[in-house]
Amino acid sequence: MTHPQGPVLAADRRGFLLASAGLAAGVALGGLPRRAQAAPLALPPLPFADNALAPVISANTLGFHYGKHHMGYLTNLNKLIAGTELAELPLEKIVAAVAGKADKVGIFNNAAQTWNHSFYWKSLKPQGGGEPPAALKQMMEASFGSVEACKKELAATAVGQFASGWGWLVADGGKLKVVKTGNADTPLTSSMKPLLTIDVWEHAYYLDYQNRRADYVNAVIDKLINWEFALHNLG
Repeated sequence: MTHPQGPVLAADRRGFLLASAGLAAGVALGGLPRRAQAAPLALPPLPFADNALAPVISANTLGFHYGKHHMGYLTNLNKLIAGTELAELPLEKIVAAVAGKADKVGIFNNAAQTWNHSFYWKSLKPQGGGEPPAALKQMMEASFGSVEACKKELAATAVGQFASGWGWLVADGGKLKVVKTGNADTPLTSSMKPLLTIDVWEHAYYLDYQNRRADYVNAVIDKLINWEFALHNLG
C-alpha cells in the first residue's frame, strides 16, 4: 500500500537533488553561487525645499546643483563601481578605500564629490547663520579669539581657494581650524573631522552671483550656515 506521504516525499527528494546539482555546478564553475548584485547608491533627499534657501541661493541654482551636478557625480560613481567589491561599501568607505590610488582617481573624484555635496547640503539651513550654539561658540572663541574672527577666516579661506574647491570648518587635535581643499579633495581622508563646508565650485553660485564669489560666501555664512550641524559633528 502506498504511504499517504509518498508523493510529497518524492517531490521533496527531487527538489533536493536538483538543488544539489545546481550547487555542484556552481562549485565546478569556480565557487559558490554569487550573491545578488548590490543596489546602486541612492541620492539622499535635500534637507529643505528647493526654494527654501532663496534669495541667497535660488531654486534655479539649487535645481541645477543638486539635480544635475550632484546627481551626475553619483551616477558616474555607480557606473564605475558596478560589479566590483566597492559596490558593497557605504560611500564613506569607498572614499577611504580609493584615496591616493592613482588607478582609482575617477572613482575617488566621483565618490568624494558625492559625499562632499551631501555634507554641504547639511551645512546649510533656511534662516541659518546667527549665533552659534554655546558649546560651539566656546570652541570658536578658544581657537580663533572670537566668533567673528572664525567667520572671517572661513570666508577668506573659501573665497581664496584658487579655482574649484571647498572651504571647511574642521576639528583637529581638540581645536577648530579652517582649511580649504581643491576639486574633490576632502578632510574625510585625513585625521581632521569635518564640521561644515562651503562649496566654491562655480556651479554652486554662478547663476546667482556670476564672478562675485565673496558675496556668495559671505551671504551663506551670514544667513544659511548651519552651526547646529557643526556642533553635532563635533560630538
